[in-house]
Amino acid sequence: MKTSEIKELSTSDLLERIDTEKNMLVRLKLNHAITPLDNPKKLREAKLTIARLLTEMRKRELNTKSNS
Repeated sequence: MKTSEIKELSTSDLLERIDTEKNMLVRLKLNHAITPLDNPKKLREAKLTIARLLTEMRKRELNTKSNS
């Protein structure tokens, strides 16, 4: 997911997407532990997506605090 796509999401959609991505990462890790993934780079991509989402949430949080 690109940064431009993340910025377009509303805050509630962002929170929902974070939960979804975290659940997907857990499933990927479990699947990888049982049988190796065809593309282990998917784990790294999932982590990066979660980090991007959390960064955007933090940015919005700081913006609301500075505007108050």
